[in-house]
Amino acid sequence: MLGYSNSHEHHSSFKCPHPFPKASVTKTQLHSGMNKISMASHYPIADIQDNVLFANNGNVVLCYEGFLPEIYSLAEKDFEDIHGAWFQAVKTLPSGTVVHKQDVYLKRQFTANNLSNNTFLEKATHQHFKGREYIEHRCYLFFTLTKNRALNNSKYVNPFKKPNAKLPKLMDMAVHNFVGAVTDAVSFINNSRKMKFEPLDAKAIQQLTNAFFNGYNEGFDTDILLNKSNINIGENYFDCLAVNSELCLGETVYSSKTNEKFTSDDFVFHQGFIDGLGLTLNENHIVNQIIYLDDKQKWRKILDKKIEELNKSSNFGSMNKVVLKKIQHIQNQINTDDSARVVRGHLNVIYWGREAGQLENIASRIKTEFKELDITPYYPRGEERKNYILNSYCAFASNFSNEDLYVTDLKHALCLLINNTNYESDETGIIFNDREHNIPVLKDVWDEHKRRIKARNFAIFAPTGEGKSFLANNILRQYFESGVRLVIIDLGGSYTKFAKLYPETHTILRYESGKNLGINPFYIASEADLTPERLEDLSIFLFELFASEGKVGKAQSVAIKKVLLHYYQKVRKDHSLDSFYAFIEGYQENLLEQLKIQKEYFNIPNFLHIMSEYVGDGLYSFLFEMSEDQTFKIEDKRLIIFELDEVKDNKEILSVMLKLIKSAIQRTIWRNRAEKGIILFDEFAKQLKFDNVLESVEFYYQAIRKQNGAIGIILQSINQLPNNHTSASILENTQVIYSLNNEKGYDELVKRLNLSSHDLNQLKSIKNNLSGPRKYTEMFIKIGKESNIFRLEVPKEVYAAYLTDGKENEAIMAIYERTQNMEQAIKEFTSKI
Repeated sequence: MLGYSNSHEHHSSFKCPHPFPKASVTKTQLHSGMNKISMASHYPIADIQDNVLFANNGNVVLCYEGFLPEIYSLAEKDFEDIHGAWFQAVKTLPSGTVVHKQDVYLKRQFTANNLSNNTFLEKATHQHFKGREYIEHRCYLFFTLTKNRALNNSKYVNPFKKPNAKLPKLMDMAVHNFVGAVTDAVSFINNSRKMKFEPLDAKAIQQLTNAFFNGYNEGFDTDILLNKSNINIGENYFDCLAVNSELCLGETVYSSKTNEKFTSDDFVFHQGFIDGLGLTLNENHIVNQIIYLDDKQKWRKILDKKIEELNKSSNFGSMNKVVLKKIQHIQNQINTDDSARVVRGHLNVIYWGREAGQLENIASRIKTEFKELDITPYYPRGEERKNYILNSYCAFASNFSNEDLYVTDLKHALCLLINNTNYESDETGIIFNDREHNIPVLKDVWDEHKRRIKARNFAIFAPTGEGKSFLANNILRQYFESGVRLVIIDLGGSYTKFAKLYPETHTILRYESGKNLGINPFYIASEADLTPERLEDLSIFLFELFASEGKVGKAQSVAIKKVLLHYYQKVRKDHSLDSFYAFIEGYQENLLEQLKIQKEYFNIPNFLHIMSEYVGDGLYSFLFEMSEDQTFKIEDKRLIIFELDEVKDNKEILSVMLKLIKSAIQRTIWRNRAEKGIILFDEFAKQLKFDNVLESVEFYYQAIRKQNGAIGIILQSINQLPNNHTSASILENTQVIYSLNNEKGYDELVKRLNLSSHDLNQLKSIKNNLSGPRKYTEMFIKIGKESNIFRLEVPKEVYAAYLTDGKENEAIMAIYERTQNMEQAIKEFTSKI
């Protein structure tokens, strides 16, 4: 019997000979004279009701499809929890049940059907990935109520032989009770929230049946040719390796093991115990794990009899004494541990290829994976091969004899399950790449229905040179092309080239020293613009300027709105900050009395003193010099870039600029709250240490709550956000995290974002590949509580569009200056690569 441990620190380890007497091999030939099977005349299904398959051999099978966690997303504890869920669910099933988990892996070519194919860069991406080979994984779970409840089959049962007894086509009481027990078990697994199993319908059951017996050939039906040296179905040759005895197994099994590929000296990355037989094998194959749930009382009788026999013969050899001691240990476990359940099991890997010669190479790779697990597989030949492959069909999985089964505890057997699958692609989202095949994966980081996150705000963390702006371009460009409106507040000039691909829908407003941006927050086209919302926004704008250090109460807010309304009623044109200041200065003697405002609610001398810096001859008056309001320029644009590179070292001007930009956004972009929008702050690292700049950014976070939008920030390190209440508020409302490679480590990121130990292991496992035909960077993405490592691989056209500096970028911009067409410039540049 195998020792089992959830950790590598505590385990018992021992093996025992098979307690069941081995059947004498009377070859009632499974297929004597039957070297060819036509499924038209040997169809295994009698009837299907919902997800219940009534087989021609008398078995009743409940069929489910499994939806498992993404590969590489699970921590050691996750594997333990999943194992525990399996154990609690399966141990309650009635004796005589056959549990069969089947994982089918098929080589496929990526169709790119789920990728948009309209714009220049979308077409390039679609073409780049179309036809790429990957492994498709389908997981099935079957529960069988057998005709032979004792599961004491003779060797080589003919699976196609119909029983003499009448088939149970209707839901009799036994079937009804079995369905209830299985439904409860599946519900328990689903409630773990790690895995989900859904009932298959009749069509799906027929499809998986046809695919299995048709040898996964597509486009034609064929027969099964059963030769002594191999099994041939259509264009494919099949073979098999199996674990059919406890003697095949090593000393211990675990719920997970170390993933050597991603583990380093300072951390351990985990994978499922037999994951090496799953997706990473990269071959057409099926992994079948079959468990026979035997009656505990029957095992007690078998063990008692075996102990009695060994006691009589213990004096005839030391080996008998060793075996006796081990069987007594098993007996003691069964008697003292109520949760212990002895089972028989069978694990096999069926694999195939177009040429018979391929099978040896595939087998060699499977054997290597088994060797790493200290498992020695059995290689069946002739009749045995036919027996193992054909009886791996769900309705025939009860046909194995004792010679085909290992004996162990249920906990051990459940370590031999594969509990993860391919990356899950959402229906819509941003294109990244999976870590296994580099095929596109859509991740819904907007989350319209808020299933994963409540706030869509995001942050990108990476040191200089790791590709922050490249990643941001990738995210924003796809958002933009899907209809989301973008506002980029940029101190580095990283988005000009990307914007020029859309000449009709973008505008760039660039700050030049001593000049204003042409944004007049007081401008109204008509009295109809003077809505309560507009007055509210304008009052907030003013408070941000003259009362940024104090908390504004309701009374002060009402007071300034009264003053503003009175100003617009008295002054009918040429509205501006200068004009508003002059109005208050001119009427300061009786303004408060006329509007019935107490002095403590609006301190006029204080207001005039602070605001004098922004009017007349004030130091920053140029920012508000009256001119025609230019915000109309951004009203009909869907991509707006404010380039503030020249202002980045002046915290006061930058702070005012951010307030002016927010004012313009509120009056134009945010008027339609149904429209999706994103505001990105790039290269704000140094400026965020200034309180007034950080608070200005926080105002955007507060305002975005009322909108159908998101805020994004890009930082070299999370340490560039001061460790204060304002930063904590920003991080709390940031629920989508992107982190690229950081050789200095991730400790602060983990600490301030409250990341898990597995999140840290994922971060440490990031490895970029910037050479060869498939260049990519890896990144950590966390959406709410879900995290994994994704890759970013792009076609050469997209690469060219995202470049922000260097000689290649200069070459593209030189072509653009000549052609005044960015798409043409990129095509010309990439044609030479």
